[in-house]
Amino acid sequence: MNRFLTSVICGLVGINTMLAADPSRPKLVVGIVVDQLRTDYIEYLQNLFGEKGFRKLMKEGAFLRNVDYKVGTLDKASATAMVYTGAYPRQTGVAAASVYDPTTQQMAPALHDPKVIGNFTEENLSPTALRLSTISDEIAIDGVGVASVYSIAPDAQQAIIMAGHAGNSAFWINDNTGRWATTTYYRDTPKVVTQRNYDHSIASRIDTMQWRPSLPLSRYPGLPSQKKMYDFKHTFSMADRNVYRQYASSPLVNTEVTDVAISYLKDLKIGTNGEAIDMLNIGYTAAPYKAVKDGDFRLELEDSYVRLDGQLGRLFDAIDKYVGLDNTFVYVTSTGYYDDAVVDDPKYRIPTGEFSVKRALSLLNSYLTAKYGNGNYVDTYSRGHIYLDRKEIESKQLRLDEVAQAARDFLVKMSGVSDAYTMGDIMTSALPGMEALRLGTDPKTGGDVVLEFNSGWRVKDDTRFPEEVQVMRSSMVLSPAFFMGSGVKPQIISTPVEVTAIAPTVTQTLRIRAPSGAISKPLPLE
Repeated sequence: MNRFLTSVICGLVGINTMLAADPSRPKLVVGIVVDQLRTDYIEYLQNLFGEKGFRKLMKEGAFLRNVDYKVGTLDKASATAMVYTGAYPRQTGVAAASVYDPTTQQMAPALHDPKVIGNFTEENLSPTALRLSTISDEIAIDGVGVASVYSIAPDAQQAIIMAGHAGNSAFWINDNTGRWATTTYYRDTPKVVTQRNYDHSIASRIDTMQWRPSLPLSRYPGLPSQKKMYDFKHTFSMADRNVYRQYASSPLVNTEVTDVAISYLKDLKIGTNGEAIDMLNIGYTAAPYKAVKDGDFRLELEDSYVRLDGQLGRLFDAIDKYVGLDNTFVYVTSTGYYDDAVVDDPKYRIPTGEFSVKRALSLLNSYLTAKYGNGNYVDTYSRGHIYLDRKEIESKQLRLDEVAQAARDFLVKMSGVSDAYTMGDIMTSALPGMEALRLGTDPKTGGDVVLEFNSGWRVKDDTRFPEEVQVMRSSMVLSPAFFMGSGVKPQIISTPVEVTAIAPTVTQTLRIRAPSGAISKPLPLE
């Protein structure tokens, strides 16, 4: 009997050894999400790039030129959740960075969790609201407690989504202090990043930082002559209350992220334990820099791509040094949207107008009062979603759907509103034109009435302080994705690929289970 048990145990050990040594499985997965990354800028500027960044991805990996996110309203949080779960916002639980909390009747971060506390931050965040498993979760499960999964990004919710439910840690940059912060939800707080807050903090350096062009102005293509006459120079003053937000929206933050990522590779020795697949998730930005003085950020945008290419090259060199690129699977994706909306100079006479949220809600409440009797029927507004006060409606023994329909019929007549829908309209309509809205709306957290605005209009949310102004603009651009690693055939795929195919493609390449809610089939990369 003892000999039999010994044989079984030895057999299991042998199987585990073979799995660990399986050459088709990498030692490290690096997932990179770049906010607002565009295909056309990568192709347009590739002559300015080195050989170790985007060119390496294009030459040695699978290059998807057109990843279709389908959803019309995206942000970093909702798009990252789509990439990592393989599902759309109505299923992921993260339809937007901010959602309505009916218990407090306030807007809150989508990942707000009062049961945890922050470390180096006052934010209470965790991945609990994320309803599906992620790529990171499946890697952790496959590693049966041995795999290490880390995440770093400027944005808190993006970092947490990339780390998933089962990750070791997620770190982000605190908007108020510039410190690297995390949440007590995760069990690990790597010393290499917490010590950085004391020895090499962003706050101790930010006053000395300058962003100037990386190349001679003559080398940047497609710019008007006046943009090539003077260098731009952006600094970050501690006297500005938004200094860390501006820094995090500039390409300089990508250098900080790369520095931390390299320290993870060097000091935590991820990807070298030989027993399981480890994962490092990284968030970068390629977003337009809205803090430019003249409203024309073309030169800054081109320079941000040149700088991002350099950071990818630094990262890939470090991966090769500490783990080996031959032992690593890399994927790079965008967040699938592009926010280049700015207020055009009146001299161009572009059709526009201003929609005051405060005025609209006041008029709506007056209309509902006249129709149903005195009361406060309107609760709050967020990014096109209007939330009615359900307690008030219930106390008057009214039907929510009837009040919502009355609100929709009133609001759709307002100047600047192109259309309005109730949640019932969105969830029950089978019209193809409604698909994007239906996939992108979570019925559990969405508003009772959803507005769409005319392009070119300024939507001023003057119900909050400071006021938020959103310029409406439809910017349809190609969003890329890259896969690079053993078993990936170098190729260019120009046909549209749904974003929901990214997660199952990654997990199939790793020979592990797909995320629990993934709805698409994996792509054949071999």
